Amino acid sequence: MMPFVGADLSKRLVPDELWELVAPLLPSFAARPQGGGTAPCDERAVFTAVVYVLTSGCAWRHLPPTFGTSPATAHRRFTVWTEAGLWRRLHRAVLDELGARGEVDWTSAIIDATSVRAKRGDR
Repeated sequence: MMPFVGADLSKRLVPDELWELVAPLLPSFAARPQGGGTAPCDERAVFTAVVYVLTSGCAWRHLPPTFGTSPATAHRRFTVWTEAGLWRRLHRAVLDELGARGEVDWTSAIIDATSVRAKRGDR
């Protein structure tokens, strides 16, 4: 359980089942060889804060302090996770889990395609 945010909100944003999929996908952060820096963060707290920003439309700088992480840390981790391909891998993991449960209906799908402007002149 995460004490930094109301239990109801944290469980809605990142239920245990989602966290079980996310946790192994997060890149590990090694200690700096020269020492110093800040203490390690609670990864679930940071992930929950990122999910809050992404789903609420809240600006990073307005992240409520009740999440237990600074807006700068949440944004920095979001950037690192994005560059590491976390969101693509998480999407795949969720689809695999739902597929294993038989909860994905593939009878219809939407494909995103690029549209190209028609050329003027000869047709």
